[in-house]
Amino acid sequence: MPSLSRLAPSYRLQHLAAVVLVGLQCLIAVTGAVVRVTSSGLGCPTWPRCTASSLVPIAHSGIDPANTWIEFGNRMLSGVVGVVTLIVFLLAVLAKPRRNRQVTLAGVMLLGVVAEAIIGGITVLTGLSWWIVCVHFLVSPALVWLSIVHLRAINEGDAKPRWLLPLPLRGLLVALSVVFTVLLIAGTLVTAAGPHGGDARSPRLPLPVASLTQLHGDLLVAFLAMLVALGFALRAFSATKRMWRRYWTLLAVTLVQGLIGFVQYLLSVPMALVVVHVIGAVVVTASTAALWCAARDRGPRLGAPAPEAERLDAQQV
Repeated sequence: MPSLSRLAPSYRLQHLAAVVLVGLQCLIAVTGAVVRVTSSGLGCPTWPRCTASSLVPIAHSGIDPANTWIEFGNRMLSGVVGVVTLIVFLLAVLAKPRRNRQVTLAGVMLLGVVAEAIIGGITVLTGLSWWIVCVHFLVSPALVWLSIVHLRAINEGDAKPRWLLPLPLRGLLVALSVVFTVLLIAGTLVTAAGPHGGDARSPRLPLPVASLTQLHGDLLVAFLAMLVALGFALRAFSATKRMWRRYWTLLAVTLVQGLIGFVQYLLSVPMALVVVHVIGAVVVTASTAALWCAARDRGPRLGAPAPEAERLDAQQV
């Protein structure tokens, strides 16, 4: 019988599983948007079954088969996300040495995926009420953020986190993250009041779309202004190359996302651009999380090869 140490997963396997999970968490947010804009939210009118009499799609009156398969496909992808998240958690538990932070992050993600499935069920059973649909979407970027932090945890050490920014810039980064969170919430409210509710019969948020859109746009401007201010501060502080790469990526994708949102508004929110806008929101979420991770250091991962300069110094000694 093999010993437990032989069952310990390699770093490469843990890293690969974490990367796959990041991709799946991003993908499930996008497919959820496809469900919404195609009015497929009640393509499977019950939960956890697709229909009252079948777990899988079958023909039923009043619902287009395409809508049924779109909704069912999203549910199946949710199952894949759950399985991969469970695998990531088990890999963290079986790792030698076991790293408590990695296990905790993987465990929280697993609980988040279970919660998301339950919220999805409530969403269907309440007929896609706008408030629960908002909650259902907002869990996705939270899980994307966690998956990025977990991936970073695999590639770093377990030392006490050391900020690579002075206190004022830490506060700016925290404020940037808070504004981004509010920006996401405002975006869900715009959609809740807009034309794409997931089903023509779903209850909508009874607030003027124009006012909500203005609020969403103002928050984006505030986010961009803080991001530009952070860039000037990083230049004065001489930030690390990794931090600069994360910063420029975040600035670029935010500008593109703002442009998409503006065009989307001018064209009266076409379906395709809604999906593209959600893709942008997911990418901005991941990029913000990556910048957050780059601002702190926990030392090298145990057993990781030393940087090239350190290896040369060791050889010379």
